[in-house]
Amino acid sequence: MTISISAIYTPPLSQNPLLVPSPISKLPRFSPPRSAILCFSSSPPPPPDMDATTGPSLYPLHRSKTLHLVRHAQGIHNVEGEKDHSAYMSYDLFDAHLTPLGWNQVDNLHKHVQACGLSKRVELVITSPLLRTMQTAVGVFGGGAYSDGIDVPPLMVANAGNSNHPAISSLNCPPFIAVELCREHLGVHPCDKRRSVSEYRPLFPAIDFSLIENEDDILWTPDIREKNEEVASRGLKFLNWLWTRKEKEIAIVTHSGFLFHTLSAFGSDCHPSVKSEICTHFANCELRSVIIVDRSLMGSDSSTTNYPGKIPQGPDLPSDIADEKQSEKGASK
Repeated sequence: MTISISAIYTPPLSQNPLLVPSPISKLPRFSPPRSAILCFSSSPPPPPDMDATTGPSLYPLHRSKTLHLVRHAQGIHNVEGEKDHSAYMSYDLFDAHLTPLGWNQVDNLHKHVQACGLSKRVELVITSPLLRTMQTAVGVFGGGAYSDGIDVPPLMVANAGNSNHPAISSLNCPPFIAVELCREHLGVHPCDKRRSVSEYRPLFPAIDFSLIENEDDILWTPDIREKNEEVASRGLKFLNWLWTRKEKEIAIVTHSGFLFHTLSAFGSDCHPSVKSEICTHFANCELRSVIIVDRSLMGSDSSTTNYPGKIPQGPDLPSDIADEKQSEKGASK
């Protein structure tokens, strides 16, 4: 599995995965679809005279997915925690919701994904099942203001999670699903503890919570904080799970710690500046678009664009192969 960063928005087998920045573009400009994805890696090994950190690799398009990674917008815990780190232990920040400035960040990113055409390409939105991530997800990738006359459930009802925000429509939007695997560090900090599923459903009627196995949050414990390496392992499990999905272009709205420790597993065989770019912490409401490539055949689909050729059939022996065959005949005499 290979991942390459193909676009970044910043506010104002080998079985070992690889994550490297791609020179293709930066949002809002997007390259048109290609029949293969180029990314910079050291696998397969380059010729001896080629630097391993600059050699290109080519992968079939149908063995890849495009992921749009988003960290949630500013939450109340970000503000209080920056003032006083001990505030993260406060139950006043339980399942932290977005601040007014956070909603402003959401509105700006929503405008960006609309302007660059990303909103029309995303086939699925995956969100961590916490207030701040779900508010960010529906605000960025949702359909805007909700009208009572429209006969579809809203992505978010008005004032969900003390938002003082109008309802958000699900009209003309991709499906939204909540997934526990992409949550923030589990344990100790109340801001990272979720509510029960039955509390969320009325607030976010069009989000699918069916993949969450337990009504209550049994993953969060008050006295044990998930280790960084455990978050990284969970992140790789999440990336592998994505290959069970049929969608090719997926938005994922998650958390700083989850993104940082998951992405830090990549880029060790890249140029140091590339590794540094990969491992940089996300800003609130930052978007980075990446390509994940399946080199292990764990979940690749058949190509929808490849064409077998030779229809109708006829002689098509290339000259270079003809030369090789002629040389082989001469050598056998």
